[in-house]
Amino acid sequence: MHKILEARFLAENIKLFRIEAPRIARKRKAGQFVIVRLDEHGERIPLTIADSDTGAGTITIIVQGVGKTTKALNMKERGDSIMDVVGPLGMPSHIDKFGNVVCIGGGVGTAIALPTATALKKAENYVITINGARSKNLVILENEMKAVSDESYVTTDDGSYGFHGFVTQKLQQLIDNGKKIDFVLAIGPIPMMKAVADVTRAYKIKTVVSLNPIMVDGTGMCGGCRVIVDGVSKFACVDGPEFDAHVVDFKNLADRNKMYTKNERVSLKHFEHNCRLDKKINEIKTMND
Repeated sequence: MHKILEARFLAENIKLFRIEAPRIARKRKAGQFVIVRLDEHGERIPLTIADSDTGAGTITIIVQGVGKTTKALNMKERGDSIMDVVGPLGMPSHIDKFGNVVCIGGGVGTAIALPTATALKKAENYVITINGARSKNLVILENEMKAVSDESYVTTDDGSYGFHGFVTQKLQQLIDNGKKIDFVLAIGPIPMMKAVADVTRAYKIKTVVSLNPIMVDGTGMCGGCRVIVDGVSKFACVDGPEFDAHVVDFKNLADRNKMYTKNERVSLKHFEHNCRLDKKINEIKTMND
């Protein structure tokens, strides 16, 4: 069991957890992830390690409540426990002194981009960060991204905060203004990562994305996280999760991620129904007491 030492919402449906996991904290590197299972009947879900503290023996994960398991996880609070936290898994980010780098995070993807941006800054790169969200209330880790940046920008789709537009528009603006860019990291929704790759391809800027396919065991045994990269099947859990954005088959990735959409909706509906039922039962008990 892994005790939760801190639990707090960063934005709507996006929650930060600091968890006891000393062995993982000692070994983890930027870009790696863990497989989490809440209880013996729970599904396994991959979550990127946003930070770690070797002295305290903790890791930090940031969770967006979308499906049944992530919503159930986000109901946990400080003092609760998680049954299984396995890792660190996946290949670490390739860190080098590239020169001028742009690290782009879309939504909760910012939590995944942050540790790599931190490592790139320590490698003496000039780091530009672009933190994108649909609206101001969904912007996360703004100060943390600024702390590791030489230049930092926030974009919102609706213009409620920062630059009004998409992360790709801010990236294109930097290029149009003559900013020399040697490396781009983009992490977020599949359409966003594809759009970034489309922008940088024309300028032959090395671009890396972190892929988020369906994943089960995280060891390459199940084959569930197959992705097509440069026409070849790869396993995101052991060959990635980071790949050259210009040779990723994003359509295949999007199609595979939709395979269980119907099942996920049914599972979430049952979960939310049971939650409402439990709440009603507790209300009745309280009234009777």
